[in-house]
Amino acid sequence: MSMIEILSKKDTAAATRIWLVENVNAHGFIPREYWEANRSALEENKGGADIYSFTENGEIRGFMGLSNGYVAGIFVSGKYQSSGIGKKLLDFAKSKNDALELDVYEKNTRAIKFYERNGFSEKSRGISAETGETEIRMVWRRE
Repeated sequence: MSMIEILSKKDTAAATRIWLVENVNAHGFIPREYWEANRSALEENKGGADIYSFTENGEIRGFMGLSNGYVAGIFVSGKYQSSGIGKKLLDFAKSKNDALELDVYEKNTRAIKFYERNGFSEKSRGISAETGETEIRMVWRRE
């Protein structure tokens, strides 16, 4: 049985492992040390987002940060990618909001294609002060 719910304290370590591994895998253009240095932000939820986990058979397989219509990231464990978990998390966010925004690195073309398939379009571009990489702000609005 699968479910989406607020991330429990007991699943924080598993979510952090997914976050680190998948950020490194998806963002080979950013040094691993950047992600390692920022992992405590997720562990301690310094961003203040609501973190929703997708669990199946008691195993956390993905999660999403969501704060006032801003998707702070969707992360799915590598062995479960392309199985619909990211879409389920995004659909959950859409069910709670009339509009969503998110930032994605321009070089993360796989993520950009995923968001475009799910109704997002580019709003603006900018340079990340932390990484020096181009980020695209994408938006979705309920029709």
